[in-house]
Amino acid sequence: MIDNISKIENSNSIGALFLNTGKISASDTERIISLQKQKDMLFGDAAKAFGLINDDDIQEALSHQFDFLFLTASENNFSPELIAAYQPFCAQVEALRTVREQLLLRWFTDTYNASLALISLNHDEGCSRIAANLAIVFSQIGKRTLLIDANLRQPQQQILFKLHGGYGLSDLLAGRADLTVINKISPLRNLSVLLAGSLTPNSVDLISRGLKSCLLQLQKQFDVILIDTPSADQGMDAQIIASLCHASLLVVQRHKTHLHNLQILKESLQSTGGQCLGAVLTDF
Repeated sequence: MIDNISKIENSNSIGALFLNTGKISASDTERIISLQKQKDMLFGDAAKAFGLINDDDIQEALSHQFDFLFLTASENNFSPELIAAYQPFCAQVEALRTVREQLLLRWFTDTYNASLALISLNHDEGCSRIAANLAIVFSQIGKRTLLIDANLRQPQQQILFKLHGGYGLSDLLAGRADLTVINKISPLRNLSVLLAGSLTPNSVDLISRGLKSCLLQLQKQFDVILIDTPSADQGMDAQIIASLCHASLLVVQRHKTHLHNLQILKESLQSTGGQCLGAVLTDF
């Protein structure tokens, strides 16, 4: 039995993860192995049968084994609205993964197409939430992902990621800061967030003047750049951002967004020379 425990400790098995993180002890391991052999069970199921671990513990261990990072409910690093971080196997996140794969096929094909603007008609249609969750699912497959909060009017990403306000995009564009203001999201490897930064009275001017050169710099460091924008009803910011990215993705709220207005927005975005890659219909 001691030999079996030693083998577990020195492996990358699920048992080793439980043992090395203190969820089970060496004596627990002996009992689990014994039950595992008697009942022909998986190690995790046997440990669960003794009440030593739960389903969340098993999912967390599997995520480490397969290098698929997500958080448990007890880790309150971020807002619970970031369901891709906390509930990666739910239907909504599965739908976001489908969107991700379509974007990888249709847009994020090389470094010249590294940035994408997410745009909604109205400010309460979930654009910031979708941008954040989509950024997470890109980072979970190893893509170096940057989420930019370009909503310099009503920024939301600092709330969703529970980051302290400070210098960000507006300061970068105004020459008051450099790329070191980008926040590395340590619990989710490969994800970084550039907050909106200091409130400014001239957001359109700043974006028009400096965003393009800023994106060219950032494309050297990141595979995917998603840009959260102010809603179209708040001004020209979103259209300008979309033209500088050359592509946009519309965020549509079920039973709320009017199709006629959405068509007008799509035509307006295309008139500036950018592509509208489609729409994400959200109900969460």
